[in-house]
Amino acid sequence: MSAVAEAAVAVSAREVAAAAKRASRVLAPLDEARRNAALEAMALALEGAGAELMAANAEDVRVAGTLALAPATLARLKLDERKLREMVEQVRSVATLADPLGRVLDAVELDDRDPDGLGGASTRVRESGPGAPSSVVGLRMQKVSVPLGVLAVIFEARPDAVTQIAALALKSGNAVILKPGREVERTAVALVRVLRAALGSQGLPADAVSMVVGREAVAELLGMHSLIDMVIPRGSKALVEYVQGNTRIPVLGHAEGVCHIYVDRAADEALALRVIDDAKTDYPAACNAVETVLVHREIAAEFLPKLAERLRSRGVKLHGDALVRMLLRDMPVEPVEEWHTEYGELAVSVGVVESLDAAMEHIHAHGSSHTESILTEDAAAAERFLREVDAAGVMHNASTRFADGFRYGFGAEVGISTSKFHARGPVGLDGLTTYKYVVRGHGHVTGDYRGADGRSFTHRREAKA
Repeated sequence: MSAVAEAAVAVSAREVAAAAKRASRVLAPLDEARRNAALEAMALALEGAGAELMAANAEDVRVAGTLALAPATLARLKLDERKLREMVEQVRSVATLADPLGRVLDAVELDDRDPDGLGGASTRVRESGPGAPSSVVGLRMQKVSVPLGVLAVIFEARPDAVTQIAALALKSGNAVILKPGREVERTAVALVRVLRAALGSQGLPADAVSMVVGREAVAELLGMHSLIDMVIPRGSKALVEYVQGNTRIPVLGHAEGVCHIYVDRAADEALALRVIDDAKTDYPAACNAVETVLVHREIAAEFLPKLAERLRSRGVKLHGDALVRMLLRDMPVEPVEEWHTEYGELAVSVGVVESLDAAMEHIHAHGSSHTESILTEDAAAAERFLREVDAAGVMHNASTRFADGFRYGFGAEVGISTSKFHARGPVGLDGLTTYKYVVRGHGHVTGDYRGADGRSFTHRREAKA
């Protein structure tokens, strides 16, 4: 643990979590205007702290150079002016998003009358929302969106994860506890310090954004199911599996990003080359970068040499099956050792398949349910792929790199979820909310609805607005 991190975190993980729980109680009822004002304060504070943040990151990068980290990890770690501008932009973009809280997700009239003798006319009046006046007649239920409470986010070498997660947490009324990897501790400490000061300037509890360090803190957090409402691991497969296996708290995340692109026999060649190039080389360290390209046998002999030349010119190392290596025998192509491989760098596996069905079978056997894409001009084949492939994201004639909360218009994301529970795909504001049932009556009691002469429920669906 770095000395600066030790100095920044002088309290126990349990004390941090308890303070975050208290802060979450303050955030939950805040109106949207105050949350947005706090987000703008955070953006301004980040802009004004550029020199401090760059200096902290430079030290992290220097130390990382002595740790023999993977190139993908070093790429994620480095903070420059462009990335800082993007971080500020993401914070502001979150503020422009629709308020995820207080939305009426469902509304049901349970009875259109008040109990006899308690002043209830039988006139049926519709509610207009969660704040409907008490003069509304009858018994009504609404399902209303609310924050989860306290998020614990464990991440590795991603400075931008701090601002993305903090912005989304604040907009959705949640407090967040950040646990960065040791390689990014100095940068994370500086970022959290800036964000906490911005919250304080708005009269909000600084503990809405807090941080812990060290492996021991992770074990402590995972045992605090009474204080923490969701854990979000962002990092290696080993990290995600460790978190999933060592907590009773709900876990949201994905272990790997083994993404595929299938080039169908009806693909547009120029389009395919362009999309695959982007999906592999735009940011190879990202979890939505393509790791396996599957090519239909009918076009393999013509298409593969062009693909290989395009990728080699971009510095991509090729791994291929036996047929690929035969068709590209004049080029350096390594054998595929394991199809379920997330390279996270300029390397890709290439295989030949007999059909669309074979491609989908390969994806289901070797993929990670993250993002899969088909390149084809055959509309029927595309629709089959989009309908039948079981993944958090499926695409047609588009780069897998689009699987991102910011690009989807979520402002940012706390991560990608490949789970089918609660949230799936890029997780933005909606994935950080749950709901509660709000019932409004006028002295209604369940006993009135029992027996032969009991009242009847109406159970009429009402407008959600």
